[in-house]
Amino acid sequence: MHGEDVHLAEIERQIAATAAKLRELIEQSASHVAAMSEELVGQRIDDQAARLEILIRRRDELLRARSGED
Repeated sequence: MHGEDVHLAEIERQIAATAAKLRELIEQSASHVAAMSEELVGQRIDDQAARLEILIRRRDELLRARSGED
């Protein structure tokens, strides 16, 4: 596997993990709002959503660069 392929695979792994964490946080917010501060849950969701957006952008940039090399 080329270095770029490994980097892309790692970004894909991070995207999947971050998306799973985001889903988990959203589910928790629905069932545990009484136990946790709504503000804290909201901030954690926002943080994960921002991370997911960054990772997707990085992946898309790598894919565009790769398609330009073909």
